[in-house]
Amino acid sequence: MATVADIKEELGKVLYPGFQKSIIEFGFVKDVELVDNESCVVHLDITSSASEVEQQLQRDISSTLAAIGITTATLNLKKPEAPKQQSNSVSGSNIAPQIKNFVMVSSGKGGVGKSTTTVNLAIAAAMQGKKVGILDADIYGPNIPRMMGLQGQEVAVVGNKAKPFNAYGVDVMSMGSLMEEGQALIWRGAMIMKAIQQLLRDILWEELDILFIDMPPGTGDAQLTLAQSVPVTCGVNVTTPQHVALDDSKRSLDMFAKLHIPIAGIVENMSGFICPECKTESDIFGMGTCDALADQYNTQVLGNLPIEPAIREGGDSGKPIVYCDPESVSAKRYMIAASKLIAYVDEVSDKAENASIQPTTPPGVSACSTAGAASSAQTEQKSHSGCGCGN
Repeated sequence: MATVADIKEELGKVLYPGFQKSIIEFGFVKDVELVDNESCVVHLDITSSASEVEQQLQRDISSTLAAIGITTATLNLKKPEAPKQQSNSVSGSNIAPQIKNFVMVSSGKGGVGKSTTTVNLAIAAAMQGKKVGILDADIYGPNIPRMMGLQGQEVAVVGNKAKPFNAYGVDVMSMGSLMEEGQALIWRGAMIMKAIQQLLRDILWEELDILFIDMPPGTGDAQLTLAQSVPVTCGVNVTTPQHVALDDSKRSLDMFAKLHIPIAGIVENMSGFICPECKTESDIFGMGTCDALADQYNTQVLGNLPIEPAIREGGDSGKPIVYCDPESVSAKRYMIAASKLIAYVDEVSDKAENASIQPTTPPGVSACSTAGAASSAQTEQKSHSGCGCGN
């Protein structure tokens, strides 16, 4: 017949979901009561409100105790109150309510350093005490695994969800970690929309203060799907000082406005060049051209980040400059930018909602294709949809 001591010994084999320490080692087991020879009650005090964690513990504890003859293990579970969902039937949709704030990092065009900005801002926020995650939603160019030193690592699965990696104090998940390296994705809008939603719903995200989301460049289905799926707290626009880049940035900033996403600020990348030998900063692409753009959109410049060889070296080697070279000019500017961003997030967090942009068409179906199908049904002679997109 099993004793309380026997049960506790077995519980020492039960790992807390997502970790390599047992519920005994964590101190989550507060008491064990024997009901009869085959039944017991396990009193647990855990730190997660996620239902999948509770379900996994029930399965693992039951199967472990069955080995010593305990056929019925009842859990008396004490856990945090589920996070209040910012979006509800009044204010819209939120498929990841355990995350307090979503920050969309976007750009009007590729090649402006958006992923580098995401990585360093996220790590800087974590270094300032925030619980932070990065979702690499750049479907076509998922570079975050390399930049975070996670390239080639396999994704662990807990239950039916993928567990994020953790690097430099930041939880990380990327489409690049879920597909074969170098594989080309040729996806239409509906597939992109589904992928974005799965990266939010089917990843075992913990309770986070901020999830930074590295978006594909431009203004398309991915941005709209994200904004409809969760209440984005604010957006960050990444650009370079050249006026041709600023023209593209205006489209990105206009997108934030149309999606009712507050603009936290603009990051001006390649703003000057710092010579690694003499440490002199030279203006080669223009500096400070974002100030007028920030004024136009009633926002701020979060930071002017120079071209510094250590940024490129850190990105290629998986050693982000803000963490690995904290005394560099760029690292200090990233820290200031993150501080400004955190202050803005705290200011607007409670106002985040997405009710006004909820879809009125079936999931995965664009408004234009629906309109086109209706038009086609009415006038069978037409071979294309009414919007001319051919969907």
